[in-house]
Amino acid sequence: MTISKPDHLFDRSVEWDGLVSFAARPAGTALLGIVSGRRRMGKTYLLRALVERLGGFYFGATAATGGESLRQFGAALAEFTGSEVPISFDNWDHAVTYLFGLAARDRAGTPLLVVIDEFPYLVKAAPELPSLVQRETDRYQTEPSGIRMLLCGSAMSVMGGLPASNAPLRGRAQLELVVRPFGYRDAAEFWDVATDPALAARLHAVLGGTPAYRRQFLADDVPTSLSDFDSWLCRTVLSPLSPLFREARYLLAEEAEIRDTALYHSVLAAVAQGNNTRGGIAGYIGRKAVDISHPLAVLEDCHLLAREPDIFRAGKSIYRITEPLITFYEAVMRPAWARLESGQAQQVWARSKERFASQVAGPHFEALCREYMLGDGIEMLGPDTEFGDVGCGVVTDPAARSQIEINVAVTQPGDGGRRAAVSLLGEVKWGTAMGNNHLDRLARARELLATSGLDVSNCRLACFSAAGFSPTLRQRADKESDVLLIGLPELYSRP
Repeated sequence: MTISKPDHLFDRSVEWDGLVSFAARPAGTALLGIVSGRRRMGKTYLLRALVERLGGFYFGATAATGGESLRQFGAALAEFTGSEVPISFDNWDHAVTYLFGLAARDRAGTPLLVVIDEFPYLVKAAPELPSLVQRETDRYQTEPSGIRMLLCGSAMSVMGGLPASNAPLRGRAQLELVVRPFGYRDAAEFWDVATDPALAARLHAVLGGTPAYRRQFLADDVPTSLSDFDSWLCRTVLSPLSPLFREARYLLAEEAEIRDTALYHSVLAAVAQGNNTRGGIAGYIGRKAVDISHPLAVLEDCHLLAREPDIFRAGKSIYRITEPLITFYEAVMRPAWARLESGQAQQVWARSKERFASQVAGPHFEALCREYMLGDGIEMLGPDTEFGDVGCGVVTDPAARSQIEINVAVTQPGDGGRRAAVSLLGEVKWGTAMGNNHLDRLARARELLATSGLDVSNCRLACFSAAGFSPTLRQRADKESDVLLIGLPELYSRP
C-alpha cells in the first residue's frame, strides 16, 4: 500500500514508509510497534500525520494520575467511536480489553491503527499496562484482529525497557522505530543554511539535528549568514527570554530514571570539558570510578551519552555527549549562568568563543567527520573497500614515548586467513589550518600499526579541517595518491 508522505513533513521518508507498511499490513492478527526517540524529534508530528492519512485512534497521554488518565482515555475513545454517552472504565484492565476488542469486533478484516503517545506517562501511573498489552496481543495471535498498535514515548530508559530481555513485551513487537535527529546535511537544509557550510557546522554544533528547535522554539528565527551567527546566538540560545535557554536542563530533568540532577550535570560537564574517560570523569567530580557506573549507565540508556570503544586498544573507550545543546550548555552556559540570567549574553559569548571552539565545535566536528565516513565518505576509498568499523582511537609510539590520537579511523576485521586491515587514518582540526606535520603524524601511526600486525597496504591518510590546508600540504596531496584533504565544502556537498 502506497500512501504519500505529507508535504509538511520534512525528510523522514524512511520512517514514514516503515510506519505505513506496519499500519496497513493485511495480517489478520494483532500487531504491535514501538516508536521512541528523544524529545523534540517530531515523533508526535509524524504519528499525527500518519493517523490523519490512514485514520485510526490517537491518544496522547499527559502527566496525570492513573484515574485521570483513565478518564481521558475513555473520553478519547468515546469521541473516536462516536458514542453518544461517555465511556468509562473501572481500571486499565477493562480499558485495554475494550480497545483490543474494538478492533476484533468491528474491524477484524480491516487494519485499525491505534497510537498511544507518551506511553511512559501511563506506565508511571499504571505499571501493569505493558503486561495488559502483552496479554491481549498474545490473545489476538489466535483470534482475528485488525489492530495495529503503536506505543510511542520520549523517556528512552522506559521505552528501551519495553522489549528488553525479561519485559512483558519482549518478542511481541513487529516494529521498533527510533526517530533520530536529522543528519548534519539534512539539518543544514532544514535550517536553510546548506549553501554556507561554515555557518551550518556552527549551528549544528549548538542545536544538532533537532527539528522542533527551529519552528516550535524559535519561530523560524534563523541566522542569515555567518556574520549573523554571534547576534543570533545571543538573542536565542543565550537569552533568558528564549525557550531554548533552559532546554538543556529540561532534557535531563525529563528522564524518568534521573533523580540527582546535580550529579548527572557534573558527569556531563566533565565530558564536555574533555574528561571523557571513566577515570577522568570520576576525578573531575571527585568520586571513585566505581561510584559513577550507575549514572554513566543511566545516561547511556537515556541516549544522552555514548560510549565509543578505542578502535585500536581493546578494553579502552571514551564517552561522548550525544545532544549538542547539552554540550554547549555545560561548556558555555553553565559556568556563566548567573550572568546570562541577568541578560549579559554578549559579554559572556565574547569571553566564551575560545571555549566554544575547543570544547564544543572541535569535538563536534570530529563526530561529523566520522559520520561522513559512515556515509558517502567511504566512496573515496575506492569501490573495492569493504564497509568496516568507523571510530577513533590512540596509537602508542614507544620510541617517542607518546601517543598519536586518531580522530577518524576505518578498519576491517580479519577473517579466515586474512589479517585485520586499516583503510583510513584521519586527523581532524576545527580552527587550525593543517600542514605537513599533521600528515607526518598520521604516516607514523600507519607505520606503528603495520608493526603490530595490521594490514595497512591500502590505508589512506586523511586530513579533515574546517580552517583549510597549507599550500605545501596541498602540493603533497596532489603528488601522493594515498593522501586525502577534506574540508567543510566536501563534508556538506551531496554526491
